[in-house]
Amino acid sequence: MEPIDIGLIVSGILLAFVMIGVRVAFAAALAGLLGLIWIFWAKKGYDPEQFMWALTVATKTAGQVPHSKVSSQALSLIPTFILIGFLAYYAGLTKALFTAAKRWVGWLPGGLAVSTVFATAGFAAVSGASVATSAVFARIAIPEMLAEGYDKRFAAGVVAAAGTLASLIPPSAILVIYAIIVEQDVGKLLLAGFLPGAFSAVIYGGMVVGMAMVWKKLGPPVGGFTWRERFESLPAALPILFVVVIIILFIYNPFGGDAWGTPTEGGALGAFVVFLMAVYRGMRWKQLREALLETAKLTVMIFTIIWGVLIYVRFLGFADLPSAFSDWITSLDQSPMLTLVFILLAYAVLGMFMDAIGMLLLTLPVVYPAIVALNGGEGVLAADSAFGMSGAMVGIWFGIIVVKMAELCLITPPIGLNCFVVAGVHSEISVQDVFRGASPFFVADALTIAGLIAFPSIVLYLPNLLLG
Repeated sequence: MEPIDIGLIVSGILLAFVMIGVRVAFAAALAGLLGLIWIFWAKKGYDPEQFMWALTVATKTAGQVPHSKVSSQALSLIPTFILIGFLAYYAGLTKALFTAAKRWVGWLPGGLAVSTVFATAGFAAVSGASVATSAVFARIAIPEMLAEGYDKRFAAGVVAAAGTLASLIPPSAILVIYAIIVEQDVGKLLLAGFLPGAFSAVIYGGMVVGMAMVWKKLGPPVGGFTWRERFESLPAALPILFVVVIIILFIYNPFGGDAWGTPTEGGALGAFVVFLMAVYRGMRWKQLREALLETAKLTVMIFTIIWGVLIYVRFLGFADLPSAFSDWITSLDQSPMLTLVFILLAYAVLGMFMDAIGMLLLTLPVVYPAIVALNGGEGVLAADSAFGMSGAMVGIWFGIIVVKMAELCLITPPIGLNCFVVAGVHSEISVQDVFRGASPFFVADALTIAGLIAFPSIVLYLPNLLLG
């Protein structure tokens, strides 16, 4: 049996594991190990006496993955970005953001929901995790919306959907993971997420206003704030902007010359600045302990998924599936844009059964080379490419689009993690309520993705401007 055939069969076994409820990390690790054993044994002609040799080599190969990959310096960004978010919460910055947004845009139809979207976007600028963002605003925004008579499904759906903005707006853990998988520049990817994240937040806010205008019982406006009260709310929310500016200046140095530090050092500096703010605002040891524990739990979960899936990715390399898939994609007799749309639709279906990080880790080693080949190859110039951009930029553009697509996993039944988190915070709101409330935002995400495909400059403007 050819390695490609083994790769297809083992990939089918992996999908079967996922379908029956095995966690992605363990399903991928087990499938990858089985695949490595099979391929090495096949090379020996399935000689029974060589089975133990194949088992030993496969186990050693798989055993090298966790340390060699997870010890990467780039991955150290993830815990620092997550820590920034939890420290900001305990420093009271999230409450200040929500208060400022409420006073400035609460007068709109569905004003508190719009405030939640924009406050979440602001918090996403110091938080690298969508799940953590949803958990924080489920505690802050939902009680206020319910007190104002908002429909509970609508309120919960807004928080779950708005939490996904942390996947795009840097510092984003999932963008860091994407950059490592496809060997893209982390700094350029993080910078590229700003405008698409803001674009997505505006579309979310517009949809909320439109829904509240049509169905007035969903969310009434909140008024009564004077201009003085609005301006008084800004100083408490400015530290978020301060931290973002520090990280950008440190990593990108827009004044010219070399960067002042690496993204990892920028993340660590941001975490230290937020820690000082939290201490200044009265954070106690118990709160610091909770922030550190929550950061550790989320980091361990992400790293476990990474090392488990990378064992499977190592197997894919031996099976030669990435190049075979790339050759098949480029041989299709249809436009590259139509092929891209079909790939994104496949992600939408996969998102119903897998979490975002696991899905990207599993698929990108196969899909990314195909996208590069569709565009014309690594060295193609923009004028000669299928998507109208150079080979150096197509990876950044596709990264933002596929991460936005992966956000659907966080609010898509049956395993939308954000929806479970929001329901877990409020016992009076069921998971089904959250899924129903979040469903209109599928339309908003589709509009966002269509906009990013039609106007690539939304993604590429800042990387081109600051980094060339």
